[in-house]
Amino acid sequence: MTILVAGCGDLGTEAGLRFTAAGHTVVGWRRSPSKLPPDIKAVAADLSSPGLPPIPADTTAVVIAVAADSSSEDAYRTAYVSGVTHVLDALERDGVTPRRVLFVSSTAVYGDAGGGWVDESTTPIPGSFSGRVLREAEDLLHERLRETPTAAMVLRLGGIYGPGRTRLIDQVRNGTAVIPDTPRYTNRIHRDDAAGAIVQLCTMDDEPAPVYVGVDDDPAELGDVLRFLAAELGLEGPPSGNAGDGRGGNKRCSNRLLRGTGYSFVYPTFREGYRAILAGVGVRHP
Repeated sequence: MTILVAGCGDLGTEAGLRFTAAGHTVVGWRRSPSKLPPDIKAVAADLSSPGLPPIPADTTAVVIAVAADSSSEDAYRTAYVSGVTHVLDALERDGVTPRRVLFVSSTAVYGDAGGGWVDESTTPIPGSFSGRVLREAEDLLHERLRETPTAAMVLRLGGIYGPGRTRLIDQVRNGTAVIPDTPRYTNRIHRDDAAGAIVQLCTMDDEPAPVYVGVDDDPAELGDVLRFLAAELGLEGPPSGNAGDGRGGNKRCSNRLLRGTGYSFVYPTFREGYRAILAGVGVRHP
């Protein structure tokens, strides 16, 4: 198979390396192609602009894994809505019909569920511009591919952590972490499992569903995660207090559909994942 990874940052590179390890050819698009490892065929491309490079005719799957340059609505719209549009335009221009196109989205599309469970059947009610823009990009993907032989897939990832993604660890270490007065559920996935899920969905024999939720097995309360990290670091637990509105809202995301594809998590909960990070396992790709 030939796989196009459009947006080959840390996550896209890790997925690309896993595709190549399985024997597939990977073309990686990014603005700084010199940063990509030699196993990935690096091509300079800016997804925010039209006129993207030629797409190999034998491309079987496309992964769109872009990231916004900043946390503004304009930056999100440029990255996600324009990015999806330009990739799909390039496929049409070159007459390439891949078997699947996967767009990496976020559980931010669900907004806040008051601590309740959400899954692929839950109607998204975004509570922020980021969720609204991602939802718009999801709808755009499905609408553009609806009458084609290409299966459109959306992978809604929880908070990605992993090598070099140590925000909570840093907060516990520097004493700025605060356990919310009101319990708040959080949803996360290790970078390696996010990459593994991308490979699973693009290569599995079964027909994919239109949407998958990509989170680990444990939608843990933030306080439990912070206390665990403090114990692992040999520090006192963080104090309780007003921790603000929180990132991503208060909800518990189910990974049942993703697990049903046969994917097996390397890091099924935050405990295994954070212990690996603290042990220095893995690297963040530049």
